[in-house]
Amino acid sequence: MSTISYSNAPADTAAAPLDTRGRALAAVVYVLYLGSIMAVVTAPIGVLIAHLRRRRNAEWVESHLLFQIRTFWLGALAGGAVLAAWYLLGLIGAPSWASWVLGYGFFTACLAWTIGRSGVGINRLLNDRAIDDPRSLLFGGAKVSLED
Repeated sequence: MSTISYSNAPADTAAAPLDTRGRALAAVVYVLYLGSIMAVVTAPIGVLIAHLRRRRNAEWVESHLLFQIRTFWLGALAGGAVLAAWYLLGLIGAPSWASWVLGYGFFTACLAWTIGRSGVGINRLLNDRAIDDPRSLLFGGAKVSLED
């Protein structure tokens, strides 16, 4: 059986405590984005929250909110472009398999992109780190690898 001990020692006064205003909100938005895999309506709720709560948080959390906002709008823009391409394939009389390949290929890529961006964001958020490049098209400047 283990015991938990709490220290009443004073905190180190040399290091200022990290400002975590908005950290929980950013975590909620990441969860809403991941939830959009099953229920698409959660992503617009997440981006609405991110838009409404911007500029009220710690600076490092602001990078997460910008990253989340861009994740939604870049995904919506890509979805609109693929929908237009899908429509054009129908207009020109392309074989039906071409539309299926486009649709499933885009869906799979979008799914991996959303999970990847949310995963990187959650990891950095839990480690109290900002997104290095929130305007990035991929993973916010994070070096993604499968190694420990």
